[in-house]
Amino acid sequence: MANNRQAGRTQSGTNIQEVRQQNAQSASGNSQYGTEFASETNVQEVRQQNAQSQAKKNQRQQ
Repeated sequence: MANNRQAGRTQSGTNIQEVRQQNAQSASGNSQYGTEFASETNVQEVRQQNAQSQAKKNQRQQ
């Protein structure tokens, strides 16, 4: 069975070096999405929604 893969690519054609670079950017916090979503998140609102959800869950268990 012949190996038709090009060097640096997976069998499905994914560029291995590109994935490694994206992973490194993500780990270092330089992702193009990270700060965008972080700036749009209202932390207080999320905490309030979590508290409401937990309160409803506690009511159902009683």
